[in-house]
Amino acid sequence: MKKMTGETLIVGLGRFGIAVAKHLTDRGAPVLAVDTSFEIVQSLSGRIESVVRADATDESALAELHPERLSCAVVAIGADSMESSILSTALLRQFGVPRIIARATTELHAKVLRAVGAHEVVNPEAEVGDRVARRIFQPGILDRLDLGEGMALAEVQVPEAWVGKTLLELDVRKRFGILVVAVRRGGVLQSN
Repeated sequence: MKKMTGETLIVGLGRFGIAVAKHLTDRGAPVLAVDTSFEIVQSLSGRIESVVRADATDESALAELHPERLSCAVVAIGADSMESSILSTALLRQFGVPRIIARATTELHAKVLRAVGAHEVVNPEAEVGDRVARRIFQPGILDRLDLGEGMALAEVQVPEAWVGKTLLELDVRKRFGILVVAVRRGGVLQSN
């Protein structure tokens, strides 16, 4: 897995932007977080490595942040300012940032963000909503990652009828089309 090499810029420090910035900071990644609100910037000082007040829709202000040293930018601006998220994304692309991940709030917003240069678009509310709905609909599936083409990697709770039986006895591949890649016993993960 390729590790990040440069600094990550986080634009917009609402709940989503703060969460991304803190997770990266906790993992030792270099982060520069910006927001237009002096109060938000001041409240995060000391909790995030570098946090500054700046308007990422202002070309000269963005240039002062040295976008050439960035490996990634996350435009985390929410629904309250789609225009700002679109302008910030376009400017970051213009500055040549190699990876831009932008937050969208609607499908149309996502299309526009891609059109102006976002490499990836996320909708945290829709993604979490989908995940919660899946957990309600299929309570035995603890976590799931769609791999495309009808395939998924899933962590499942073992049905009671399977307990004490070997994978050979269960023959899950033939009976259900399932390939077991790892088993967790007593909290310890054992891969096949």
